[in-house]
Amino acid sequence: MHKWLALAIGVQAVIWTLSGLYMTVVHIDTIHGDHLVRSALPAPTSARDLASPIAAAAALPGATSVRLTRVLERPIYVVTTGQGEYRFDAQTARPLPPPTQDEIRRAAEYWFTGPGQLSTIALIDQIPSELRGRKPPLWRVDFEGWNQPTLYFAPSTGELVSRRHELWRVFDFLWMMHIMDYETRDNVNNLLLRAFTLAALATGAFGVWLLWFAFSRPRRKARAR
Repeated sequence: MHKWLALAIGVQAVIWTLSGLYMTVVHIDTIHGDHLVRSALPAPTSARDLASPIAAAAALPGATSVRLTRVLERPIYVVTTGQGEYRFDAQTARPLPPPTQDEIRRAAEYWFTGPGQLSTIALIDQIPSELRGRKPPLWRVDFEGWNQPTLYFAPSTGELVSRRHELWRVFDFLWMMHIMDYETRDNVNNLLLRAFTLAALATGAFGVWLLWFAFSRPRRKARAR
């Protein structure tokens, strides 16, 4: 049983070891891409310079929330409705059009802190697997470099929503192999992982028993003599 179980889970055990090694060697902040973007330090804004957020919300029927943020150092209100998000000038409460490609380019150059130059920028309608859970469309901005960094921006507000790079993509693949969820890559309680984990525990238990048996057997022979 020990040999057959080890044969069945041996490959997965190697995958667990190698993927776990990668997760411990590469710092999680590096995986998150914190080194690729500047720190989002809150910039003080005087309330005297801001229009009432209620005025911005009243411009859209069915508004559910209003939040204050900054895009390229410009304070804006983001009003959320059932149809999506809309932005307003926070100083005048006037509606603003969606960001243009040139504005997204300037936002990407503002946020990005890496050495590479901007290579491509596009408004995508199909969300890649590395952005699971996001809704299209999104602005995608790619930069040059061995790490192939990518920044994603919201098309309605121009806000930075995510960043990806090759070290993150390798981590995501290894995480999928580690937890054995080959579809959503986030279910750590799936039946396949449970089955292999129990098989690994059984293999270890049989190995401990065989080890005890191997050491105790010569003594029994000695006593028999």
